[in-house]
Amino acid sequence: MPVFGSKRILDVSRADVARMHGKFLNSPYQANRALAFISAVWNWAAKRDEVALANNPAKGIERYPEKKRERFLTTDELARLGTTLAKGETVGLPWLVDETAPGAKHVPIENRRTIVDPFAAAAIRLLILTGARVREILDAQWKQVDIERGVIFLADSKTGKKPIYLSAAALAVLEALPRIEGNPYIIAGAKDGAPRADLQRPWAAVKRVAELDGVRLHDLRHSFASIGAGASMGLPIIGKLLGHSQASTTHRYAHLDADPLRRAVDTIGATITAAMEGNKGGDLAPLRKSGGNQ
Repeated sequence: MPVFGSKRILDVSRADVARMHGKFLNSPYQANRALAFISAVWNWAAKRDEVALANNPAKGIERYPEKKRERFLTTDELARLGTTLAKGETVGLPWLVDETAPGAKHVPIENRRTIVDPFAAAAIRLLILTGARVREILDAQWKQVDIERGVIFLADSKTGKKPIYLSAAALAVLEALPRIEGNPYIIAGAKDGAPRADLQRPWAAVKRVAELDGVRLHDLRHSFASIGAGASMGLPIIGKLLGHSQASTTHRYAHLDADPLRRAVDTIGATITAAMEGNKGGDLAPLRKSGGNQ
C-alpha cells in the first residue's frame, strides 16, 4: 500500500514491482512474500479475463535467497512451554506493562496478570501434539473427530483431504474442552458459531513468558516433525502425519534422523577401543555382531 497506493493493477509495471522489491533489501523474506502476493493477485485477475496472464509484472523478477526458518524446540523449551500454558490457564501470565505510558504506575500489581483462554491454550497444545497447521486446528469441527480411531478427518486442507492423527495426549486435550452449544468448532471463538480467528495475542504472551524468542506458531509443527525424525520413525511416516503431498517436502527433516548414525559410530568406536586395549581376537566382534560387513 505505501508503494502503490490506489494505483490500478493495470498501471503497475514490472519496473514498479522491481523497485518495490528492492526497498526490502534488508528483509528478503518480506520482499519475496510481497512479490508472491502481487503475482497471486495478478493471476487471480487473469483467471477472470481482467488482465493478460503473460503480462504479470512480478514475472521474471529474481527472488532474494532466503535462509531456512525452521526452528525446533529443545526439551527445556518444551518444558517451559508446558509450564507457561499451565500457569496461563490458572493463575495467569504477568501482564507486560509499558512503564513509560501515562498512568502505568497506578495499575494495581494484582491486576497485572492475564488468563490465557482455555481454547487458545488447547489449540497451542494440539499444534505441538499433532504437527497440524494453525488453520487446520482452528477450523476443525467436532463432527470431524473420531475419538475411537483417534483421528480428526479434515474434508479439506492445504493438501486436500487429510487425517490428523491424535495421540493419547492430544485426545486428553480434546476431552478436557467444553462443547459450546451452537458452535460446531473445537476451538470456539468469541463470535457465536465461529472458530477462534487467530492465536497471535495469546501466543505472544506465552512465548514471552516461556522465553521462546523468535519461535513462531508454525515452528511447533517443525518441532513435532523433528522429534519424530530424531526417533528414527522414518520420513514416509512423518510425511503422512504432517499431511505432505510430496516426499521432498518431508526431506528437510532427514538430517535430524541421527539414530542410525549414532548406532554406527558407537559400533565403530567400540571396535576401535577393543582393538586399542589389546582385545585380541575380539577386535572386530562388535562390528560383526551389528552387520559391519555392509
